[in-house]
Amino acid sequence: MPAVLKTTLDFLNNLKENNHRDWMTDHKKTYLSSESALKELYAYIENKLNEDDEIEKVKLFRINRDVRFSKDKTPYNIHRSVSFIRGGAHRRGGYYLRIESGNSLIAGGFFNPEPADLKRIRTEFQMDASEIQEILNDKAFQKVYGNIFDQSNAVKTAPKGFDKNDPNIDLIRLKTFIVKKTFTDEEVMRDDFGDVVAKSFKLLRPYFDYMSDVLTTDLNGESLLK
Repeated sequence: MPAVLKTTLDFLNNLKENNHRDWMTDHKKTYLSSESALKELYAYIENKLNEDDEIEKVKLFRINRDVRFSKDKTPYNIHRSVSFIRGGAHRRGGYYLRIESGNSLIAGGFFNPEPADLKRIRTEFQMDASEIQEILNDKAFQKVYGNIFDQSNAVKTAPKGFDKNDPNIDLIRLKTFIVKKTFTDEEVMRDDFGDVVAKSFKLLRPYFDYMSDVLTTDLNGESLLK
């Protein structure tokens, strides 16, 4: 079974301390070997997801940083990241995996939805949040993703047009809807890491299905898809 090699984490950890082109040139062979092993892991996870979902594209993020508008001019990312993009307009949400020494994680959900989608989500929560609350409070879901959404990325009181005293204001205030799970280096290097990631991603399906239904229908439940 594909796994994250210790040499990969060692490489990323060393890159953190030697983030310049000369060092990367000297260690290119290790980098390429690590990438090859990671791609096998990504393919394994993609196949697992495709057992009951449809992954349209696997996007590998480049190790080279875009430094044009950043004060940090170090040339390389110190993590390796990939997203698994679902296929079809009726399938919303996406899966994300980051491998980083001491800071590996998976995440899934909806990052900064466009204004129309954000208003639609908030209005749904205002009308009836019982279904989303049931999904988020599921024991298996909670066991993996813990305290759910990060409240730091939220408006301070209530969005315009919404009541700050609404019983679901903690959901309505949010601007992004991402859940995360972190992993230790030891967990990442386990032989079953690919299966753990795939199973954790699959727990997101009820959440994705709910949000997909919300974002592809109007307030009367009529489909917006042609």
